[in-house]
Amino acid sequence: MNSPERYLITAALPYANGPLHIGHIAGAYLPADIYVRYLRLKGQDAVFVCGSDEHGVAITIQAKKEGVTPQEIIDKYHELNKDTFLRLGINFDIFHRTSSLLHHQTSSDFFKELHSKGVFEERESEQFYDEPFQQFLADRYIIGTCPKCGNENAYGDQCEKCGSTLSPEELINPRSALSGEPPIKKVTRHWYLPLNNYQDWLYSWLVEGNGRTETWKKNVLGQCKSWLTDGLHPRAITRDLDWGVKVPVEGGEGKVLYVWMDAPIGYISATKQWAADHGKDWKAYWQSEDTKLVHFIGKDNIVFHCIIFPVLLHAHGGFILPANVPANEFMNLEGEKMSTSRNWAVQVHSYLNNWPGREDVMRYVLASNIPEAKDSEFTWKDFQARNNNELVAILGNFVNRVVVLTHKFFDGKVPALQDGFLQQQYIKEYLGGIDRLSQDVYEPAMEAYRFREALAAAMDVVRLGNKLLTDLEPWKLYKTDPASCASILRLCLETLHPMGRLLQPFLPFTAEKISTLLDIQVSDSIQPLGEGLREGTAIGKPIHLFSPIEDEQIEEEVKALHTAAAATASPEKEIEVKASKASISYEQFAAMDMRTGVILEATKVPKADRLLQLLVDIGHEKRTIVSGIAEHFKPEELIGQHVVVLINLAPRKMKGVESQGMILMAEDADGKLYFLSAANSPLSGLPIS
Repeated sequence: MNSPERYLITAALPYANGPLHIGHIAGAYLPADIYVRYLRLKGQDAVFVCGSDEHGVAITIQAKKEGVTPQEIIDKYHELNKDTFLRLGINFDIFHRTSSLLHHQTSSDFFKELHSKGVFEERESEQFYDEPFQQFLADRYIIGTCPKCGNENAYGDQCEKCGSTLSPEELINPRSALSGEPPIKKVTRHWYLPLNNYQDWLYSWLVEGNGRTETWKKNVLGQCKSWLTDGLHPRAITRDLDWGVKVPVEGGEGKVLYVWMDAPIGYISATKQWAADHGKDWKAYWQSEDTKLVHFIGKDNIVFHCIIFPVLLHAHGGFILPANVPANEFMNLEGEKMSTSRNWAVQVHSYLNNWPGREDVMRYVLASNIPEAKDSEFTWKDFQARNNNELVAILGNFVNRVVVLTHKFFDGKVPALQDGFLQQQYIKEYLGGIDRLSQDVYEPAMEAYRFREALAAAMDVVRLGNKLLTDLEPWKLYKTDPASCASILRLCLETLHPMGRLLQPFLPFTAEKISTLLDIQVSDSIQPLGEGLREGTAIGKPIHLFSPIEDEQIEEEVKALHTAAAATASPEKEIEVKASKASISYEQFAAMDMRTGVILEATKVPKADRLLQLLVDIGHEKRTIVSGIAEHFKPEELIGQHVVVLINLAPRKMKGVESQGMILMAEDADGKLYFLSAANSPLSGLPIS
C-alpha cells in the first residue's frame, strides 16, 4: 500500500480479570502508543482502539470463587485498567468493552452472516465436565500429569515446566482446577470454524506474501508457518456458558461465542462506537483499501490475529486484512517468567502510586527493552541505571544546562543568532548529524516497528547536544565573545524542539515539559533554525526533568517483590524457581518455628499498594508482620483472622517497617489466596508440628 489515507491501530484487548503488569505494557500497549504518536506527529489520520475483553470461562470461574457476579469482576478491572493506561500516557481514542450492547450486536451479526453463508460446521463431541461445579471445562482448567516430563501440575493446553503443547486427553490423571475432582466426559454440540478449508489461502497470504505490502517479523511468520505445516483443523467457536455473546441461531440456547472469536470482533465494535461518538464512518477504517490496519499484540496472541481472525474477515467478505502484526516476545522479571498468579510481577498501577511523576521513566526503560525479536528482561537495577545514566545524565543534563546558561547570561530570554554562525564547519557537521540520525535511522526504524532502535537514535541526538556544549564551552566565551556564546545557546534552544519531537512518542510527559519551557508545541512543524524561536522571548525557569534514584529505593522494590511472591507461594503449584533449589533435610524443616496466631490490627503501608502491616498475637507476644496481600484483602476483613506464622524468619525492613515473621498462605490455580490457619484452636502461640 502506498501512502495510506488513514491508519487503524489496535492493541490486544486486556482480559478484565486482573490488573496490568509491565510485561503487558512492553509487549503490546507501549509499542502501539509509540507508533500512533509517531503517526500523529507526521499529521496522519490514525485511530487507536482497544478495550476490555470481558467474556470467557475464566471470568465466570473467578466470579464463582469470589461469590460475586461476572459483571462485578469486569467492572472492577475495566475501570482499573482504563485508569492505568491513562496515567501511563497510553491514550486510546476509545477504550471499549466487549460486554457492551453494541459489541454483542456486532458479534451476533458477524456470526449470523457467516452462518448464512454456510461457513460453519455443526458437530457433536465429548468434552470434559466438572459435575460438582456443573461446568464444562476449558482446557486451561484441567490439570494433570504431563506425559512428557512428569510434571503433576500441567495444564490441559500446555505444560509450563517443559513447554510442551498438550490436549486434555493427553494428561495423566486429569482433575478439575475448580473442584479438584476427576472430570467426566459429556456430549455437547457446537459450531466449528473449518480452518482447514482456508489452509491454501492462508499459506499464499502469510508465507508467500500475496496481498501483503510489508515485511513481517520472523518470529510471527515462524509461528504461523509451524501451524500451517502441521495442518489446520476445524476449531470450535462456541462454548457451553451463560456468560458471553449468545449464539444467535436455532439450537444456540445455553451457548455463547468462544472468546477467541468474540474478542477480535471487539476491535470492530470499538471502532463503531468511536465513529458514532465523533460523527465518522466506521466502514472507512475497516472496509477501505486506503486504510492501513496494524495489530499490536504479544506472541501468545499470534495465532488468533494472523490465522483465525483473518479467516473470519476473509470468509465474511468486504473487510481489509492487517498490513502487519508486529507481535513481540515476552518480558521476564528479575530472571524469572512474569506471573500474576505467583505475584511475580510489577503491577503498573502500583508502580504509578509508588513512583509519582516518573511515568516517563518506566516508559523509557520498557521502550529501551521491548522484546521485539526475543524475550527481554526487566530488573530494578537496570531501571535505576537507565534513569541515572541516561535520563538524568544525558537528557536531563542537556536541557538543564541550556536553560541555566540562558538564564545566567541572557536573563532567560532567547539570545540572538550571529550572522554566518550556522555556516561554520563544526555547526554544519552538528546539524548534519541530527538530520542523519532523524532521517536515516529514526524514521526508518519507526516505520519498521523497531522502536528500540528509534529511541536509541533520539538519545544519540541528545548526546550530540551535550557534545556541542562540552566542545564549545559557551560559558567561557561570554566575556570575550558574547555573540558566539549567544549563538551557541540559541542553537541549543532551537534544537530542543526537534529533540522533543523525536522523544515525544516515547516520553510524552517530558516532551510536554520541554514544550512549556519553549512555549512551542512539540506537534508543531519544525521551522528552519533561527526562525523557530523569537529573539528576546522569555523561556521557562530551569527545571530538573529527572532525578536520581538511590540504591535504597531499588532495594525496597526488590524486597517487596520477593515478599509478595513468598506470600502467595503455594505447595500445590509448581513454581519454576523451585526446580533449582535443593531439597531440605528434616533437621532444616524442624528448625522452622511455626505458631498459630490471630490478627489484631491491619493497616495499609503508606506508598505501597501491595503491603499490609499486621499486628499478630502469637500467644507470648504480639508481632508486627508486613505481608504482600493488600491487593487480595481489605484491612478490615482481617481482624480476628486465625493464621499460621513463621516466627523465626530473620526480621527485614519493608518501606521503613520491620517485619518480624511471615504469614503462611496458599494459592489456587486462579491466584486466589487462602490463609493457612488453625481456626478450631482457641489459643494463640501453639507450635505447629
